[in-house]
Amino acid sequence: MICTSIRIGAGIGIAVIAVALASCGDTEERSAPSSPATSAIEQVAAHNDADVTFAQMMIPHHEQALELTALVPDRSTDVALTKLASTITAEQRPEMVALRALLLQWGADPRQLPPHGDMGMEGMVDDATMARLASLNGAAFDTLWLQSMISHHQGAIEMANVEIANGRSADMMTMARNIVTAQESEIEQMKQMLGE
Repeated sequence: MICTSIRIGAGIGIAVIAVALASCGDTEERSAPSSPATSAIEQVAAHNDADVTFAQMMIPHHEQALELTALVPDRSTDVALTKLASTITAEQRPEMVALRALLLQWGADPRQLPPHGDMGMEGMVDDATMARLASLNGAAFDTLWLQSMISHHQGAIEMANVEIANGRSADMMTMARNIVTAQESEIEQMKQMLGE
């Protein structure tokens, strides 16, 4: 079976990843002469250290975004903010699945940060702010949440731009471009919600 490139998009699902990985198998064990099939396999497998670093850092970055969105339903009465949080969850959860799948395909540990990787995770919300968000409700929560998520998105965009500039994996760079597009739009929306 020809292993085709895993397409990263907002609608990607666990089943799609599982099927793609099952058909790809262990690309490192394949050493047959070049053919259309092996060319497709090489296209999926092609990656570099920048791709691995980006994926390993973006997973915990997305995990914190989901922690932030999980705070919204019980603390905000703003319909627009609640809808935005739901959109962010719907975008980032499948991206995390895809990031883990690609790392596993490359033989990298999805739970491991690259050396000094935590210093490259721009925009992470500190523990004190997370605790404060958990203690707030209403307008005060909305304001701090929007400010925190804007900074968090800006950090993700910075990391994605590094991946676009230095990565090799077509799938990972596609995801990075999608992150930039989606999160730049959401930043503008959040700024408008803050009256900026």
